[in-house]
Amino acid sequence: MNTNRYFIHLAYNGRDFNGWQVQPSVATVQQVVESALSMLLRNKTAVTGAGRTDTGVHARNFYAHFDHPASLDNSELQDLSYRMNRILPPSVVVFEIFPVAGEIHARFSAVSRTYRYYISRRKNPFLTDFSWRYEGGLDTDAMKNIASLLPGYTEFDCFAKKGSNPGSTVCHISESFFIEEPGLLIYHIRANRFLRNMVRAITGTLVEVGKGNMDEAAFRSLLDGGTRSDAGESVPPQGLFLENIEYPEGYRLIV
Repeated sequence: MNTNRYFIHLAYNGRDFNGWQVQPSVATVQQVVESALSMLLRNKTAVTGAGRTDTGVHARNFYAHFDHPASLDNSELQDLSYRMNRILPPSVVVFEIFPVAGEIHARFSAVSRTYRYYISRRKNPFLTDFSWRYEGGLDTDAMKNIASLLPGYTEFDCFAKKGSNPGSTVCHISESFFIEEPGLLIYHIRANRFLRNMVRAITGTLVEVGKGNMDEAAFRSLLDGGTRSDAGESVPPQGLFLENIEYPEGYRLIV
């Protein structure tokens, strides 16, 4: 049977969810999206996400795809988005649903992903659920210098959660830097792919650099052959945002 493929562009507050991927007996983003979509399409509809975010991690821009036998026009897709938002919990929003070519895959066709980790440097009640509060001393210049080294490496087994990445641990990082704003230190990283828990592990290790517990030589030694136990602890999930996902030019169909 011929099917049509559609992308869902959405965002979510991860506080209320055990991550993206469906799991037994717990609330996940994939589960609530599939439930709403299946109800509205009157047919059980599987949704494939661009990746898996962990419990408590947020996404400002996330994409998922589903296949449907009917060809839906723009008006029908806009109505579907509207009705999904009426059903979905307040912590999830659908921005748009649009058609793509059948071979375009939400996960495997993505060419880059961008994450940011937010460290609150002072008490701020409006950032409690969306940052990690750390008021200790940090050498931010050292952190910026070490962060800039990451695009020169491709093997990141030392930042991978043990046993969670059975395939390749090679990633190509194109951007790695810090942004300082009043009361905030933001770590920005962009790559073609990420290993599970990788961004939180890198951020935790860069914090160790900022504390003076790791210098450049030790960081390079870690990347050249260290293990996860040699790196810093993973920072808490609530500070992590999946900021953006990019796909090849022309991936969406115009209808």
